[in-house]
Order: sequence, then structure tokens, then C-alpha cells
Amino acid sequence: MSPFRRSLAYRARMNRRPAAALVTVVLATHVVAGCSVVDGIRGEGSAPSVSVSPQPPPLGSEALARFYAQRLEWRRCEGAQCATLEVPVDYENPQGETIELAVVKVPAKRASKRIGSLVVNPGGPGASGVDYARAADFIVTRGVRQAYDIVGFDPRGVDRSSPIDCLTDPQLDTFLTADPTPDDAAEEQEFARTSQGVAQACADRAGPLLAHVSTVEATRDMDVLRAALGEKKLTYLGKSYGTLLGATYADLFPEQVGRMVLDGAVPPDATSTEISLGQAAGFERATRAWAAFCVEEGDCPMGGTVDEVMEGLRTFLTSVDRSPLPRTGDSSVPRLTEGWASVGIAQAMYDQGQWEFLVDAMRRAVGGDGTGLMQLADQYAHRNPGGEYADNILEAYLAVSCLDRPETTDLEERRRLAEEAADTAPTWAAYLMWGSLPCGYWPIPATGEPKKVTADGADPIVVIGTTRDPATPYEWSVRLREQLADASLLTLDGDGHTAYSRSNDCIDKAVDRFYLKGTVPQDGLRC
Repeated sequence: MSPFRRSLAYRARMNRRPAAALVTVVLATHVVAGCSVVDGIRGEGSAPSVSVSPQPPPLGSEALARFYAQRLEWRRCEGAQCATLEVPVDYENPQGETIELAVVKVPAKRASKRIGSLVVNPGGPGASGVDYARAADFIVTRGVRQAYDIVGFDPRGVDRSSPIDCLTDPQLDTFLTADPTPDDAAEEQEFARTSQGVAQACADRAGPLLAHVSTVEATRDMDVLRAALGEKKLTYLGKSYGTLLGATYADLFPEQVGRMVLDGAVPPDATSTEISLGQAAGFERATRAWAAFCVEEGDCPMGGTVDEVMEGLRTFLTSVDRSPLPRTGDSSVPRLTEGWASVGIAQAMYDQGQWEFLVDAMRRAVGGDGTGLMQLADQYAHRNPGGEYADNILEAYLAVSCLDRPETTDLEERRRLAEEAADTAPTWAAYLMWGSLPCGYWPIPATGEPKKVTADGADPIVVIGTTRDPATPYEWSVRLREQLADASLLTLDGDGHTAYSRSNDCIDKAVDRFYLKGTVPQDGLRC
């Protein structure tokens, strides 16, 4: 979600940043320590060896045989096991340069019940799969935790895996401070210049990997990982953008699909405009649900009815656009602009557990104190107070998204779409429609395009949608389910981003039976 329209299932913030580099929140305050044998993260000796037979490459990929034949050399690291996976920078030139991807494994708790490896991805694009897997006790249920090694990797260009580096921390602050909803031609031109500056910075600093961080390339990495883990089929949990990785993988490698769950779907055939419009509607719906909560709590600072709260929120953002709040609680951000305020409000929409905090933050904000909203914005951006970013998620998001889908630089068309979308999403339309503009100026032309997937020949896939999910609207899960040749749709009638392992027993049991026994949930099950 914006300004990069990012959608995450989990955010494990880290108090570090790779030297080379510039999620609903499952646990908003849970800090997960990083683990890798690259980028200076400490290893702790060899892990116990496990007999693994690497799998051969799929038909037609014989040129990649040496990558498929590699064995992961696991090392103990802070309670888990870490390794690196070598993959080609360019799959069309496998004899060329290579990079190493950081991989982590949290072994199954009960070896006697072990089924295999469950590869996980939390979304983004740009979120760390290493951090996500290290939170294994929180991202899957007890039964799955006992039976599977939880395996995560940082996709190419992300965090510990040759991170894309475009902007300094102060430059990222400047970008997030910028006005995200231009009101006139002059402001539109200013936002366009800012967007061009971000794109140019990536052209100048990111290096040759910038052209090779697409979703398709990351899914090819996933198949190399599957083989190196010794798995004939990929058992997978993808949330948010992780569903796009999973669906793309299933279409490319249908015969290698095992028990796959896609939670909070991003449809591969959606255009950039459709994604912006869909998220605008999704965040509007989620914000109205928060507004109802605020009213029910009593003494809501924004109004006494849902409509009054929504109008009050828009009035507040307009006011902050004109006169930023003078207090943020962070000397590195002296004023809370509309950009920071919008990011903070959006952050709370990912998880209803933060709604009460947002009510209090808004109460303080209408009194002139933006400290609470700034705290939420820092969570969203993986930013520590004082201006240090914990990882490169914002840059990685752009680098992947801009390769995956073509984007326009037509400011007049963007303005028209924002105005039309305002009929159904008056709070979020402009913010979402303008947020993807940097991709219009991207130095590398898009290598991907919207594409329907069918995954013909794949084992059954489970798709999960949440009815009031802000970042991946429920309609997207329905859309993906309709495309897949063999799939089952689970529906959570609820709030927040994604569903599995978020305290809904009905969803959890259905997914667990699938992972543990291979029982495909009833298509259309509603929880």
C-alpha cells in the first residue's frame, strides 16, 4: 500500500540495516532477530547434517543442472539453521553472474511427526522471508509447527539477498514526507519530479540486479530452493504478495506443486490500475469498519457516526496537507505531513488489534500532536525513531513492482482515475492512484505483464480471502480461485489482512487438515 501500494502479511522489524543497502502485523511489537551467513550476520557452527537428495531440474531446464544439484550447508544461527542458495542473476544466461539468497530453517518440533519442509513468504514485495520463518511459532499453528521444517528466504534484491539500494535514509524520509495527493497541476508536476528522482536514483545506484528482481525470477529461485531442500513438490504458505509468488510458481511448475495455501490473494492478471482501484476500495471498506469501532468505543474524536468519522478523517488529512502538525515525537521528522499521517492510518488497517491505538493517535492528532500517527508510520516503513530504516523493503517493493507491470506517466489520466475512484473510495482514491507513479519513470522497462494463471495439472490449491481485508480485497481471492484449474476458496468474514493463524479456529483447522493430512477444504467454506 501507498505510496508504494504495499501489502504485507507480516512485518518483522529489525534493528539493523545491511551494510550494502540503503505484514498485517501479527505481533506489532515483536522484534525478530535476523539470521544469515551473509551480510555480516553471525553463524554459530555447523548444524546437524540431514540426508537430503537434491532434485533434478524440470524438463527444459537442464542448463540449470548445477544450481539444482547444490546442497544447502546449514549452520546454527540464533536458535535456527541458516544457509545460502546460489542462483543465476539472469536465468537466460545461467553461465553468467550469480547471487546468493539467504535461507533459514526452523526445524520441526517433533522429528517423529515430520512431514517435510514448508516454505513461507509474508508478502511485500520486499518483506523478509527469513524474518518471517524465524517467527515460526506465531505464523503457523502448533500442529503444523510440529510436523514441518519452516523455511523462509529473502527473495532476490531483498534484505540479506543482494538488497536493492537506491536511496539514503534521509532521501526515503523526504519521499515519504512528500504530498501524496496532488491538488493542482503544480503539485502534480512536483510529485512527478519526486517520482522521477526515485527512479533515477535506482538507475544510478542499484546495479545490474535491478533488471532481474521480477516475480517470475523469484519463483524460479523458489524451485531451485525446493530441489535443494530435497522436496519433490513444494509445500508452501504465501500471504499477500506471497500469493502472487505462489500462483506464478504453480503456473510455471504445476507438477512441482504440493500442498499450497495462498492467503490474501493478489491476482496475477490484475493491471496496475486495477490494483490501485482495488486497494482504494479495500482500504475504504476497512477504514469504515474502524470508524464503526471508534463510534462504538464512545467519545470518538472524529465524529458520532461512521459517516461523520470518515468525513472527519478526510477533513483532518486535508488540514494536515495545508498545515503539518508540529509535534511528531521524532526530531528527524519535525512535522507530520499528510504523507506520514496517511501511512500511519493505513498501518492500523492491517490489523484490528491496532484500532484502539489509532483512536488514541487520532485524538492526540486533532489536538496537534502527531506522535501516535508517527509511531504507526514508523512501523509501516520499518523505520526506527531517529530516521534509520531497518531494511530495504520500500526500495525492493518498487524494484519488483515496476518490473512486474507496465505503468503510465500520463498525469491527466491518473487524475481522471483518481476522481472517478473517489465516488466509491473518497478517503483513499487519490492516495492509491498516485502512489505507483515512480514505476512510470522506471529505468528498466517492465518485463512482466498481467497474465491469467490456471496451473493446469497442479495438485489442489487452497485460496483464502478475508471480507474486509484492506490491502488484498476479498474480490481478489475470488478472482484467483476462479482462474485456477483446481482450487478451493476459504472465506473469513472479518477484518484485517489475511486469515490463517490470526485466531480464527475455523480457518486454522481447515488449513491444518490440508497441511497435515492432505484433506482439501470444501470449496466455498465460510468462517
